[in-house]
Amino acid sequence: MTPPPPPPVTRGYVGTPKGPDLRDVPTPEPGPGEVLVRIEAFSVNRGELGLFARREEGWRPGQDLAGTVVRAAADGGGPSVGTRVAAMNDYGGWAEYAAVPLDRLAVVPDTVPSAQAATLGVAGLTALRALRRGGPLLGQRVLITGASGGVGSFAVQLAAAGGAEVTALTGSYRSLDLAELGATTVVTGVDALSGEFDLVLESVGGEVLQRTLKMVSPHGTVVLLGTSSREPATLTISSFVPHVRQTLHPFWVFGSGEPVGEDLAVLLRLIETGRITPVVGWTGSWERLPEAMEAMRERRVPGKAALLVDGASHDGTV
Repeated sequence: MTPPPPPPVTRGYVGTPKGPDLRDVPTPEPGPGEVLVRIEAFSVNRGELGLFARREEGWRPGQDLAGTVVRAAADGGGPSVGTRVAAMNDYGGWAEYAAVPLDRLAVVPDTVPSAQAATLGVAGLTALRALRRGGPLLGQRVLITGASGGVGSFAVQLAAAGGAEVTALTGSYRSLDLAELGATTVVTGVDALSGEFDLVLESVGGEVLQRTLKMVSPHGTVVLLGTSSREPATLTISSFVPHVRQTLHPFWVFGSGEPVGEDLAVLLRLIETGRITPVVGWTGSWERLPEAMEAMRERRVPGKAALLVDGASHDGTV
């Protein structure tokens, strides 16, 4: 079924200092090398929660989305009208429609729900690319801190799928079964950690970072993903004794330089084949976005929060 053409004015969230406001907005006009997507679902990243107080009023929030192409690219490239896609945009994803560059999207398999596909952008790509910094995973000991969050829940599954022995450190969401996701060991504090790790994905900061540095193998790698504790870590040269050949790698997904569409396709294939399953801890209508954001601030959402756009079928038809 071919989706109908969009009206000139649709709905989308606009940023204000107090938070997102759902308004009538002009339907985006795709540029060369872009498609117009009718959005079925989008997800919220923790890093997006603090942007509203820092951005000028009127900006268009939203990075991770899934939906159906309703206008193909003018240059004839990319997916045709009616194709389901997942994407990571720079902005404008919390809306009914978004213009998406061809290199920022991937085709969604028929068996993958839109609510899952919409979670892959920032969190899924961060986990995938951060794990690559450690090299081949088969037989490696991997520690993932903040393991119950969006990035962490993807990283646990991806590391396990790569053949690693995964230790998951989580301070909350104990109802999330990290062992079921592939973790060999699950702990709720650094005091319970033992041995050395070949790769550490560290997103907590503060004391957790300081303590885990002492547990990295002599040639191991620490990938810094965030500071969810909001606690600073004091690091000196002695922090790396006796493992002076460690690699400390700060990582941001937008600066990694890897093709977005290609890596989204990798993640979608892994979902399709059952190797990973996105953890969607909160799902609801997009009109409940403020509620979802508050639940995320209070750390009541394991994995990701997915919002379903009213009027979309979430299976590829509108």
